Amino acid sequence: MFRLFGTFECQCALNMEEYDIAQQLRNKLTEVEEEVIKQQQSKRGLSSKSDAQDKGLSIIRLRSDLQSAIENEDYALAAKLRDEISKLEAESLAVSAKALAHENAQYVFRLGQKVKHKIFGYRAIIVGMDPVCSESNSWMENAQVKKLSRGSTQPFYQVLVDVRAEPDLLVAYVAEENLLIPDKPDKGRFDHPYMSFLFYGMDSAGDFIPIKQLREKYNKPRHEIPFDEDGQKA
Repeated sequence: MFRLFGTFECQCALNMEEYDIAQQLRNKLTEVEEEVIKQQQSKRGLSSKSDAQDKGLSIIRLRSDLQSAIENEDYALAAKLRDEISKLEAESLAVSAKALAHENAQYVFRLGQKVKHKIFGYRAIIVGMDPVCSESNSWMENAQVKKLSRGSTQPFYQVLVDVRAEPDLLVAYVAEENLLIPDKPDKGRFDHPYMSFLFYGMDSAGDFIPIKQLREKYNKPRHEIPFDEDGQKA
């Protein structure tokens, strides 16, 4: 999200001919982009396909070396190579499973949808999603994720929190089982400083329409409000 805000601020600085500020923002955006890539690769498995392919090639090479070691009766080396192959096969399976989870993830909630926290009751809007919890083990321990009925393998969502009700909680990372859809369309006021950066506005159902960059980030289509029998939006 910072990248979207930073790009907006950078353009504003250029429009006002504040070039030093714009350059500082560009530098900061570059740092953020690099850090995001690192986090995505280590936490979210977005490079899982290429990782699995690399490991597959390594396994093929090791098997060739193993065959040579056996033919040369170097059994100590052969045993070592077998262990390396077994380790790589396990890692490759885990990486492939992670990639598959991201591709086939099914989400109950969508970008821009208004939700309510099941336990704490605050109103929120979906701005991001992961097929499984992507936070660190220490975060999951502090959040007592293990006590959730679906644990850490369920989808987790980044949400904006209504600052009128929770002024000290701008964003939250919430398990799917702890979010609820309002019983009736929630067309009430929702205050948050990031709204204008991430959404075009509110639709007729009370949810918000995410900007193109946000939809593309998660490869999600624009949600269209269904029509009723009279041709009116439901």
